[in-house]
Parts: sequence; structure tokens; C-alpha cells
Amino acid sequence: MFAVAPGALRAVLIDLDGTLLETAPDLAHAANCVRAHFGLTALAVQRVAQFVGKGTDILVHRSVTDDLHGRLPEAQFVQAKAVFEREYRAVNGTLSHVFDRVPQALARLREVGLGLACVTNKPSEFTHALLERTGLLPALDAVVCGDEVPRRKPHPDLLLEACARLGVSPSAALLIGDSDNDVHAAHAAGCSSLLVETGYNEGQPVQSLENAPGVGGIFATVYDAVQWVLKAGLPQDRRGASA
Repeated sequence: MFAVAPGALRAVLIDLDGTLLETAPDLAHAANCVRAHFGLTALAVQRVAQFVGKGTDILVHRSVTDDLHGRLPEAQFVQAKAVFEREYRAVNGTLSHVFDRVPQALARLREVGLGLACVTNKPSEFTHALLERTGLLPALDAVVCGDEVPRRKPHPDLLLEACARLGVSPSAALLIGDSDNDVHAAHAAGCSSLLVETGYNEGQPVQSLENAPGVGGIFATVYDAVQWVLKAGLPQDRRGASA
């Protein structure tokens, strides 16, 4: 159910990895450099994609152990994170790509006067460089990263900070994401959420979240989700023509 009353929507918050951008190839490259550092064989991009969603530290633990619940000894983790950050810094944005019609979707949201923020567990260093390299940064009113708040998604801190920066109530905001993390964060923040099928969700089908609290629908892409928002979440005089 779409919890934002028609005409009350003031802002859209959007996840980064797997929602705006296909970032798994860059992340897999860096993760496999870490594995090579420890004499381990490379993992497929699809396997590393299953480890994405809870921030860099967890991704490093999971990638080296090849286990969603894996944890490295502290000394090994420190080495692994240093290698990962060095390699990811070098490749960030070179293998990633913007999903189809994302720029058009963001432009439509701006045209109808909605505030727009990216909310991601990714550290700010990598997030801003990636958004700038892919040309998406100018389309956003705010970018809130995992190292800028006390707790990352699935906690609500990122979303609450984004709403504060945009000057809107969480009840007037909608999150578009790709995972259970996004659903929990939105529900905890008091936001509605829509999900897209392009992302990772730790290897689980996103359709399993269809009946989760606050989820208004599941769409193939961000563009499709935005088209629905323009029809369902805005008053008639602000909808305009479809992109």
C-alpha cells in the first residue's frame, strides 16, 4: 500500500548500488583483489553482488570468507579493508553503469518539484566520486552516505538525515530501493517504499518483500517506479505529461 496520501509527496529518496547504478563489477574487482592478496581464487560478479548492501566493512568480511555471515579476525580484516579501499578507489565507476533511463527518471522528479536525495551505505569518498563520474550528482539535492550518520541501513538514520536536509517530513517522503535493508529503513523512518528488480538484496528475490510493511510496489526499474509515482503520488495539476 502506498502510504503517502495523494498530493502529499514532497521528496523521493533513492538507494545507489543496484538501484541507480549497476556497481557490482567494480565491487567484485576490488573484492577479488583482496582475495588474491590472501591467495584465494576469484569469485563471480554475481556472487559478490550477493554480499552488497550493508556497507564496505561487511562486504569485505563476506567477500574474503565467501559467506554472508562470515567474519575475519581483526588483523586480517584491517589488511583486507586497506586492499579493498585502494583497489576500489582505482576502479570506482569505470566498470559500473547507470541503469537504463535513470537520468530521465530523475529529471522528471525534479520537473514536478520533488526534493531528491541519494541515501546509501557506501562511504562518502566513494559515493561522491561515483555519482560525479556517472553524471548523476547534479540531479540530486542531497547525498547522504553511510559514514555521515551513526547507523547505516537497515536503521533509519540515513533517511531521517536526508529528510532533514531536504526540509520535509519522513511521512511526505518515499524511498526507492532494491533490498530488505531499504524496506526496514523506510519503515523505521516512517517513509513509504518502492522496490526495483535491478538490485542485489543479498541474493534473495525482491518479490519476497512484496507484502512487507510500507512497500507500495515492485517495479522492473527506477524509471518504471517513477512513472508510477508521477501518477499515484502527485496531485493532478503537478503530474504533467509522462516522460
